[in-house]
Amino acid sequence: MNNLQTTVSVCLLALLMTCDAFGAAAEKKKVLVYTRNYVTNGKGFVHDNIPFAIEAIKKMGAEDGFDVDASEDPGVFTPENLKQYSAIIFANSNNEAFETQSQRDSFRRYIRGGGGFVGIHSASGSEREWPWFWALLGGKFNRHPKIQPFEVRVVEKDHPATKDLPATFTWDDECYYLDNLNKNTRPLLVTDPSKIDDPKKAEYPGDRFGDKMPLAWYHEFEGGRSFYTALGHKKEHYQDPIFVKHIRGGILWAMGEAKPSRKTAAKKN
Repeated sequence: MNNLQTTVSVCLLALLMTCDAFGAAAEKKKVLVYTRNYVTNGKGFVHDNIPFAIEAIKKMGAEDGFDVDASEDPGVFTPENLKQYSAIIFANSNNEAFETQSQRDSFRRYIRGGGGFVGIHSASGSEREWPWFWALLGGKFNRHPKIQPFEVRVVEKDHPATKDLPATFTWDDECYYLDNLNKNTRPLLVTDPSKIDDPKKAEYPGDRFGDKMPLAWYHEFEGGRSFYTALGHKKEHYQDPIFVKHIRGGILWAMGEAKPSRKTAAKKN
């Protein structure tokens, strides 16, 4: 091989390596962690767990190979900006998530275009006047009793959000009651509402669930993917191995990076 051939070969090899590296970088996925909590007379209740949730998700990204942006600015909801995200995570957001109808429309187009959504804990209290959002998330926050330990049961073991969890475990948290539930969701975690210490229990139609009130679920919705968990009030939860495994699996599923092992993964609306 003469010098010219050697030079050309080296250049081609360098070009191929550069292209491979560029392709790998371009393929790296990204999620948006959104934490806005706003009411017209000022901020509503803001969970002190939000920095811990962001930190936990950034750690997941470092371990699982995806980038993480965090914001409480509704201005990020534009069609062009949302294109970069494989999933949008409402991490303890609450009340009014958006300022304008165009922001809502951008979010809805993102979901309908195949985007992923994750709601954690008080995300179910976001957008309390928007039925489409309730349907996407799977329900709307109603109320919760005092923080207390209660038994959580896994009812679908093959989903990424539950496959590494024990079949049952005791969890110290706010037990969220939701209404306007979307019947097309697939429950992942449940609890027996009759065992919850709650003097206002009669106000919630717990008889509709028997001993299986849903606490976490997933579904495919209008072309996108949605995962929600009602757990996660305490900042310590975001360092708990059980909870971290739970939300990691939900996030990866919403991103399209992990699938339930069962063939009939989810119903479409």
